[in-house]
Formats: sequence, C-alpha cells, structure tokens
Amino acid sequence: MFPSILIVDDEPSILQSLGGLLSDEGFEVITASNGYEALKIIDSESPDLVLLDIWMPGIDGIETLKEIKEDNPFIQVIIITGHGTIETAVRATKLGAYDLIEKPLSIDKVIVAINNALNFRRLEEENRYLRKKTIEKNSITGNCAPIKALKKQIVVAAPADTWILVIGENGTGKELVARTIHQLSPRADQPLITVNCAAIPEEIIESELFGHEKGAISGAGSKKRGKFELANNGTIFLDEIGDMSLRTQAKILRVLEEQKFQRVGGSRILSVDVRVIAASNKDLKQEIEKGTFREDLYYRLNVIPIEVPSLRDRREDIPLLVETFLEDFAKQDRHTKKKITPGALDLLCRYTWPGNVRELKNLLERLAIMVEKEVIDESDIPAPYNPTVTESKGVSNLRWFSINNLKAARKAFERDYIKTKLAEHQKNIAKTAKAIGVGRSYLYKKLKNMKMD
Repeated sequence: MFPSILIVDDEPSILQSLGGLLSDEGFEVITASNGYEALKIIDSESPDLVLLDIWMPGIDGIETLKEIKEDNPFIQVIIITGHGTIETAVRATKLGAYDLIEKPLSIDKVIVAINNALNFRRLEEENRYLRKKTIEKNSITGNCAPIKALKKQIVVAAPADTWILVIGENGTGKELVARTIHQLSPRADQPLITVNCAAIPEEIIESELFGHEKGAISGAGSKKRGKFELANNGTIFLDEIGDMSLRTQAKILRVLEEQKFQRVGGSRILSVDVRVIAASNKDLKQEIEKGTFREDLYYRLNVIPIEVPSLRDRREDIPLLVETFLEDFAKQDRHTKKKITPGALDLLCRYTWPGNVRELKNLLERLAIMVEKEVIDESDIPAPYNPTVTESKGVSNLRWFSINNLKAARKAFERDYIKTKLAEHQKNIAKTAKAIGVGRSYLYKKLKNMKMD
C-alpha cells in the first residue's frame, strides 16, 4: 500500500506539477485548493502526510495546521511557502509541523523531506505500540471493588508528578503499581530505575544509590553512575524502603529535598530531576514509633499514599488471575493452555494466600509444568492449598519461595521438614531424631519452640 499525500495549495499549477511528480514516485496523491477543503478531505481520507502552503485565501496555512494537529496529531505536515521567514518557521514548528520548504520547490528536497517525515511517523507508531504493549503487560488484573479503586487512584495520581508511597504485603504487586504509574506519567519515555533497598548491603548502598569515582571504594577500577543519576528525568522506585538503615535514610532525605548529591569520593555536585515512588510491606508509622524509620522521610514520601489490597481481600479476582496466568504460561512455553476444574478453582478461592498474588502465580506455574493432563483437577492441588492432602503426602515448597526473607524461609522449611518426618515415623520422637541425625533433646526443644505436638 502506497503512502497517501495531500497537497494543499491555491495555485493550480503547483497542484498539477507537484501532484504529477509525486504520483510518478509511487505516492497516492490527493489535492485541495484551500484550508477548508483540506480539513474535509483529512476527515474522510486520513492521509499519511500533508504538504501545506502558508499563503492561501480563507484560512491560511498556519490556521489550517492548528486545526489538523488538534484533531489529527499524528498526521505529519510539511509547510511549503514562497515567503519563508524565521518567525514563520518557528511558529509552524511549535504548532507541530515536521519541516518547512521554500518555493520554488526542488523535487529532490521535497522527496527527502517526505521520506524523513514518513519514517518519523513510523517510529512514532512503533513507540506508541510498544508503550501500549508495556502498559498492557504491567496492567493490574482484577475487577473487584478494591482493585477498581486502586486503578482509579493510579490513573489520577500518575500524571501529577508528585511522590507516591505504595503500601502492601509481600507479593501483592507493589512494583507493578509503580511501573503502571510510570508508564501513565509524563516521564514514561524516560527511565524507571528500581532499587531493592532490602537487598543491597549497607556498606555499598551509598555507591549503588549515588555512584562513585574511580578508586573511591575497594575494587572500584572505574567511575560508576548511581541509581539516582541513571533515573535523571525519569522515576526512581525505592522498593522496601522500610528496610533501609537510619543512616542511609538521612542521606536519601537530603537528596530528595535538594535533588542534588555527590558521588562517593567525588567533589562535584550533581543535580537530578526524578520522581520518587517508594514502597514498603511494613507499617511505617509503627516503624517510626519503634525508632527505625525517620518521621521526616515518611512525610516527604507520603504525598500520595496508595494501598495495594491483599489477595484474601479480593478473592473474587482469583478465577480471572488463574485464567490470566495459565494463558501467559501457555504463550511463554508455547504449549496448549491448561484448563482447571471448578472444584480445583474452588480450593484456590478458599485458601488464605499469605504470599498473595506472587504465591498464586508460583503455584500455577508449577501446575502448568508438572500436571501432564490438559485439565488441572482437585487431586492435582497440593497441600497446603488442598486440605484433603496431608502434609506428609506432599508438603508444598512453593510457600518457601514466596517468602522474601531467608531467615523466615529457613524457619518455614524446618517446620515443614520436621512435621513431615514426624508423620513418617508415627510421631515417635526418638525414631524421628535418629532418622534426621539430631539428638532427641534437640528435637524436643525444636518442637516446643515451634509449638508442635
């Protein structure tokens, strides 16, 4: 399909000669002798590009350009004029014209300008498509009242460019909320930089956040740009900020207030323009009372608070989430989408989901891989999601992976392991202790601490 070009000029000779030359070049040509006619043709034909004369009777080229861009912002417009001035060029560019060509027209210059404008249009279309796919990928699945309220908050808050504090349990989708806000914000074309505050060791967090100069820290053989510098003009997402030390909180607060910082070992002051989205699974007001979180930092971040509901507070969304995840896994692994029986789905809807959406996704990924049948039924749902399956028959290790804290995950595994081994040995303490290679008194102590019979 050939690109369509609308030529708008009050000189019949220009319409005829330029139209003939562009037709010979393989373009589909439409002509109009004034602005009114051009606007009607654009409404009905929607051409790919407009060659627009400035000086015409009725509404001139500048007014016509305004009307075109107001209703059809993605149509490329090239201005043609016999009285080109810097003022006209600047005004046309501000109104959205791609280029300006002076008469008498050189067909070579016209062809080059047209091809450049059409290539620019294609790039814009690709960017819009990719941005749409990114928004779809980061979209929050669910239609329950709490999720509808969350989506409304995001839509209202995203364009405002103010700072946001996202609160919610582990696995609820706080990072997804941050990504959605960024994609719907005026900064969407700039970077979104994520910082997992809980995962960065205290001794290197300053270097990670602010960067360092060559030789400033042990092993630093070259200069490094920090997360704030990388996020300049974009968004920085400070995930699990409640796990950051008070010392680092003080440094973060100073940077947030001044929007300035220095690299570790550097003397130059760097300025940044970043939007801050922070998230925590902790009650930060309680952390303030305990003295582990700065009150001034809390109020600096908490301009717009957004709370992400737990999965147990949005159980009606579980069937939709199940379908979405099974479909995603099928596309990802290029196999037929698994189905799930009403009974199996009912088990999932009744579970409490301490690991929230992340835990549900983990379980479904396991089922999609391990269940050889095309339909997942109740017998395929393991413990603890299925109360009819005893822990000894198959402890689900998925909940261990939904726990983000190593110490807590180790404790959960130890409890499940001991409980399973006790069941294998008919709750005989001596036999169980011998089987797992520990002393009987040690096992008694463990059972007492775990409050297990």
